[in-house]
Parts: sequence; structure tokens; C-alpha cells
Amino acid sequence: MSESAAGTRHQVFDVSVNMPSQTGGSKCYDDDGRLKRTGTVWTASAHIITAVIGSGVLSLAWATAQLGWVAGPTMLFLFSFVTYYTSSLLATCYRTGDPDTGKRNYTYMDAVRANLGGFQVKVCGAIQYMNLFGVAIGYTIAASISLMAIERSNCFHSKGDNSPCRVSSNPYMIAFGVVEIVFSQIPDFDQISWLSMLAAVMSFTYSSIGLGLGVAKVAENGKIRGSMTGISIGTVTGTTRVTETQKIWRSFQALGAIAFAYSYSLILIEIQDTIKSPPSEHKTMKKATLLSVIVTTIFYMFCGCFGYAAFGDLSPGNLLTGFGFFNPYWLLDIANAAIVIHLIGAYQVYCQPLFAFVEKTSAHYFPNSKFITKEISIPIPGFNRLLKLNLFRLVWRTIFVIVTTVISMLMPFFNDVVGILGAFGFWPLTVYFPVEMYIVQMRIPKWSPRWICLQILSMACLIISIAAGVGSFAGVVTDLKVYKPFKTSY
Repeated sequence: MSESAAGTRHQVFDVSVNMPSQTGGSKCYDDDGRLKRTGTVWTASAHIITAVIGSGVLSLAWATAQLGWVAGPTMLFLFSFVTYYTSSLLATCYRTGDPDTGKRNYTYMDAVRANLGGFQVKVCGAIQYMNLFGVAIGYTIAASISLMAIERSNCFHSKGDNSPCRVSSNPYMIAFGVVEIVFSQIPDFDQISWLSMLAAVMSFTYSSIGLGLGVAKVAENGKIRGSMTGISIGTVTGTTRVTETQKIWRSFQALGAIAFAYSYSLILIEIQDTIKSPPSEHKTMKKATLLSVIVTTIFYMFCGCFGYAAFGDLSPGNLLTGFGFFNPYWLLDIANAAIVIHLIGAYQVYCQPLFAFVEKTSAHYFPNSKFITKEISIPIPGFNRLLKLNLFRLVWRTIFVIVTTVISMLMPFFNDVVGILGAFGFWPLTVYFPVEMYIVQMRIPKWSPRWICLQILSMACLIISIAAGVGSFAGVVTDLKVYKPFKTSY
């Protein structure tokens, strides 16, 4: 039985009391010997919505602007359908063999190991942890942009909307990194639930403000902006004029941004592992997935479409920091402060599985190393608790945060990074592995109609991911032409 990379606790109990059977469990324990799970369709839905509604929502107005009134909402709907369908397939793979009584898988990699095994487990792990590493970079960039937006908003308010108000991103990235070094010393996933809940409240706060400002801007304009085919060739954005080639790349990049906004398969199995039974976990999870995807899609449609309706071709890459909005400046400050607080928590939520994986692997290979395994207890003045400090955790997590911060300073392109992450993670983690595991789990015959349909879905999503990746990398190349390392300002 493998241990969750996200820090899932193994319960220790007296085997002579309430010893669970392999099939039935007991009053206190589930069938795997762990304390009974208590999650419901509502708690699972809340976890999913918290994970999905993040900084990705801020780029949806820009993504809709690249695609237009026809393709934009259509792609949002298609991504939501694919996400729901493949998540339902993945939920069926929580237990190996029989979906109701089979052996539990505690993490995404456990499910891949049980159903596919071999080389595919290594591929899944590499993609999963590289994606988590990339998310850390993306969140550092997004946080610095929001911090700069607060300073610029106050500058515009005091000096006028046409003032230069140029601000460097580097000090804010460094400050965000310092905060993350402190929070990264929280030992494991179980101890950051308070931070995750705070982040969830913040995500709804800034998303709702963005939606409200978009609605108000449409009312102020007295008309709905935008076109059926998206941004027009010849439109000047920033310092560049959109060419035919750039329109194609930007459309592909928009697909990556939408994919990133819907990405949560990475932690679906971990969420499902919190659900109580009966009814079977996969039945509850499918209901939670349907509910959360409907809520998220409605929210995304409103944010993306009202943002596009407000600004048309000039929709900013980040709805709250692109300064389509200038007033009320205090409301923008609240929204951007909420973004920063959310990203501080989200950074930890996504990085803790990676932290745990490295530390667990290191302890496995070097079990006698005191540097890796020894915990040092340090009294905290004013508190009755001791701080558990591990030197390896202190050094390695600090180095990780420093590396992600430096890379963020070298490549501070929010939309491009979001597009790359969405393209890189969407097909393998949201489509390919769930489809292949489901085929194995349900013993679907090769070349049967259902097998062919699943493969067609997988190949179509692969093509979309490749296109999104190419478009996002093209965006990075374009940005690098006018970029100087460590001298980024807005």
C-alpha cells in the first residue's frame, strides 16, 4: 500500500480493537485500515471549485477576445464537457478492479501504477511534478503582477490615468519568494487546510470583483464590444500590431489558457480519497464533478464574456491588472490583494505534493542520514507548541522557492506561462491517462466502438494541446524580442 505523495497520513491503531476487515471496515475504520472518511458530494464539490477557480479565470476575457463570440464560448463549453467526462472516467479508477470494493488508490500516480504500471508511471510522475513546478513559476509571476497593479493603481489615482507609473516586478517577486520560503516550512499537506480555505475565499472575492467590474463597464459603454471572429488583424496591443500569423498563434495560446483554467485532474484522486461510502466513492465523485463543472463553467462564461464585451479586442491578458479598469481604485486594490493572498496559499497547495515526493524519496534512499531524517524541536516564544524543524526540508524547499523565483524573474510573461502550463498538462493528465486507465479498468476490447471513440477523443485533445503549446511558445519568442532579463517593468 503506497503512501500519498500529498502527505496522506497512515493511521496507527491497536490491531486487537476494531480491526477492519478487507471488505467491510468497522465503525471507526474504512476497509483499508484508515480512519473513516467523512467527505460528501458537497465537500468534494467545494474542493474542486477551490482548485479550479484560480488565477486562470483572469485570462479568460483575453482568451475569448482571441477567439471571438462564436469560438470563445464554444471552446469554454467543449473544455468543460471534456473535463467532466474524463474526470468521470478517472473517478472510476479510484479503486483498482471493482469500482465499489477494489483496492484504493490514494494518489493519481497510485492509480496509474495500479492500472497501467511500468514506464507510464514514470512518465506520469515526470509530467505531474514538472507541471507543479511550472505552476509555482506561474503563480509567482501572477502575484508580482498583482502587487505591481496595486502600486500602479494608487499612482494613477494620484497622478492621473495617463501617467507613466512604471513599476519593476523584481522586488515583488523577491518579496513573494521570501513569504513562500516561510510557508514552505509547514511540514505537510494536512497542516495547510486553513491556508487553503483562506485562499478559496480570496479566489471568489477577486473573481466576483472582476465579473462585477465587467458588467459595470458594459453598462457604462452602452454596447457589447467584440466580433464573431475575435481580435482584428492590425489591432495594436501594447507595442505590437497583430498580424495574420500572430492571430493564429494567439488563438492557439487562448486554447492553452482555457485548458489551464479547467485543470484539476491532478488532484482528483486525492479529493476522492476524502469521500465516505456508501454510496460508492465514484458515484459521489461523479455527482460532485458534474455540480462543480456546471458552477465553474457558468462563472467562467460570465467572466470571460463580460470581460470581452467590456473591452473587445483590447481585453487585457489579466483582467484585474491590465488596466482596462482604473476606478474605483480601492476596489481594484482589494481584488489584487485577494489575488496575492490566494496565490500564497495556492502555491503551497500545489507544491506540497512535490515537496513530499522529494522528501519521501530521499528518506527511502538515505534512511540513516540525520540531515534528511532528524527533526529538531524549537520552542516558539508565547506558544505552548514546538516548531519541528528538519534541516533537509529547510534547505531543499528554500532552494526550490529561490529557483522558481529566479526563473519567474527571467520569464515574467503571465499569459504565455499560463498557456504553456495548460497545453503541457491538459492532454496527458486530463485526457490520456484517465482514458487509458478506464479502458484497462473496464476491460474495453481493442477496436470496439467504445474503444475507438475514446481514442478519437484522446487524439483530438492531443492536437489541441500541441496547437496551444506551439502558440504559447510563439508568444514567448515574441516577448523575448523586446525583453531584457531582470529589467521587466509595467
